[in-house]
Amino acid sequence: MRRALVIVTMLMGQLLLAGAFAPAGLAAPPPAARVALIGVPGLHWNDITPQDTPNLFRLSQSSAIGSMSVRTVGSVTCPYDGWLTISAGIRSASGGSCGAPPVPEQRGAGAIVPGFRSLIDVGGQKNAGALGETLKKAGTSTIAIGPGAALALADTTGAVPVYRSSPLQVKTADLQSARLVAMDVDDLIRPYLPGGRIARVPDLLGAEDRRNALHLADAKAEALLSILPPGTTVMLAGVSDHGSVPHLRAAMLSEPGAQGRALGAASTRRDDISILPDLTTTVLTKLGVAVPATIIGQLWETGATGATPRHMADADESAQTMRSVKGPYFTVLAVLQVLFYVLAFLLLRRRKGLSWVRLAAVALAALPVTSFLVNLLPWSSHVELFGGMAAFWAALTVLALAGPWRRHPLGPLAVVAGVTALTLAGDLLTGTTLQLNSFMGFSAEQGARYYGLGNIPFALLATGTLLTTTVIAHRFPGKIGAAVVAVLGAFAMVLGGSGLGSDFGGVIAFVPGIAVTALLILGKRISVLKLALFCVAGGLAVTAFAVANYLRPPSEQSHLGRFVGQVLNGEAVEVVWRKFEAMISTLINPNLVPIVLAALGFLIYAILRPEKASAGVVPAAFTYSPALKAGLIGTLVSGVVGMLVNDSGAAILSMALAMAIPLLLSVGIAVLPGTREPVKDPDEHLATSAT
Repeated sequence: MRRALVIVTMLMGQLLLAGAFAPAGLAAPPPAARVALIGVPGLHWNDITPQDTPNLFRLSQSSAIGSMSVRTVGSVTCPYDGWLTISAGIRSASGGSCGAPPVPEQRGAGAIVPGFRSLIDVGGQKNAGALGETLKKAGTSTIAIGPGAALALADTTGAVPVYRSSPLQVKTADLQSARLVAMDVDDLIRPYLPGGRIARVPDLLGAEDRRNALHLADAKAEALLSILPPGTTVMLAGVSDHGSVPHLRAAMLSEPGAQGRALGAASTRRDDISILPDLTTTVLTKLGVAVPATIIGQLWETGATGATPRHMADADESAQTMRSVKGPYFTVLAVLQVLFYVLAFLLLRRRKGLSWVRLAAVALAALPVTSFLVNLLPWSSHVELFGGMAAFWAALTVLALAGPWRRHPLGPLAVVAGVTALTLAGDLLTGTTLQLNSFMGFSAEQGARYYGLGNIPFALLATGTLLTTTVIAHRFPGKIGAAVVAVLGAFAMVLGGSGLGSDFGGVIAFVPGIAVTALLILGKRISVLKLALFCVAGGLAVTAFAVANYLRPPSEQSHLGRFVGQVLNGEAVEVVWRKFEAMISTLINPNLVPIVLAALGFLIYAILRPEKASAGVVPAAFTYSPALKAGLIGTLVSGVVGMLVNDSGAAILSMALAMAIPLLLSVGIAVLPGTREPVKDPDEHLATSAT
């Protein structure tokens, strides 16, 4: 046991060192002679075919290709916000009802973008113009073609040095003198902007009308591609959505050595997904211009060979499949939770159907982790998604209730909690592939997060870890049990808070949960002052992770390190306020609040009125295993603190309760007089001695 603790401690140290002293990024590539940035708002990979877009299809065959998340501030990105984000190098929004970028006012060879200065002075978009201003100070010549391109290349006054409204107006001399050519191909998106605003429907156009718009966009792109000087590095991206449903968009990079490779960026830690601010950084880096610290994007990177448009289209299809059923999934989960507590209340009072209640409790607690495990299988359709989840759900439930540990009251709890914790820890150690496009993880097309530990996964990791370690503490009560909780809990906390997990609020919440559980196992009392100090310790721990991440090169920073930068430049207050507003909004979520109310209501009533509420199930579980009681209290502490310090708010507490309370009931039913199998529990004397 002591050797195992030493090994875990060494692993924790290595993870911390890896976060603080990671090797520097690769040297920047040599500057390109010329870069062409072509934005095609609304373009996704299903559009690119030899028949409908022969020129774009031909470009894709000679390029590195990937998917782009165009999310800016809202869930749907209009062309104005997409081009403005490229201008700022950070997610930005024009505010109000959004649609097409404004038509520039011609001023000699250049132009002025109307209302640009008001974006900075009134709209709070103080980073607007970062790309154009940086290029102007570096003396890099540019030409903008179309309204969106002018918006992207405007300096902080809204001025563009050279502007053309169409590629047909571009002369050979223009291209020879400009090191950056940017063009807005708006033929596809224009029909989706009735009245100049993006339509509030998923798809305004029918298939034939969309094909006609694609033909026009393909022809305009070719009009520029055909006259670009040889050796020009071409970057093409779909820079906005086309309706009320977000999609992954097309991204291509044509340069020597890129053909057939996947295209991603360090911003997502995915080899085939990037975000809009990555365009800003990539343009500047390709031109050999220093990237300002305010720009959060990362350089486009080419990955393994074998990337195909079909693969990219499938990625969006999977994201849409998940998106279309995510709301109903959480509704069903909430209904199942509430229904379970109602039926459990009725059956437990009558001492009837206890074995079925225990089966339902274990099965309900096993459900959340299946949303991650299903990503071990290939799926794209609803049938494949739910079929895979059902298979894992049945397998885990059977494993928990049919193995040799089934006769131990804590056996099913240990299996479900242990599998949940190990699944998420393993996912963190292997690149978080299971959380992407999962019900309880993060979605590719939404662009909020692509790596690390999400808020709901944190709740499940913390709950699974604390409950699993308390099973060990039940077997080894006292100092050994408390040490196991502390060491394994700290290891899971490091996974979540280091560069692997990049979790901010989770660390603040996990530390007091671990400390409370360990101290209760030791028989210590927990005061309000101690609890506050534990929360402060969690804050100090996450600060250490964030500062260590901030000291790494910008290309290797996660949002933890970038938050330190925001604190230093005064932008942190806005970020914190936005997250606080998001947390408050979850407190009225119709899918989350019923889970919290039903679980807490049942638990409190079961403790205060044990015989009336649950035939004494909860007190029986606590009497049998004081360590379990400590673990549950620690879980509640982590859940409540996590709810208060994370933007997911009630989602964290609801998922912690959705797993912990059913497992608690399964233990209580197993130890009720007359319900246990006639097999002597070898650990019973240990539990008794701990009371």
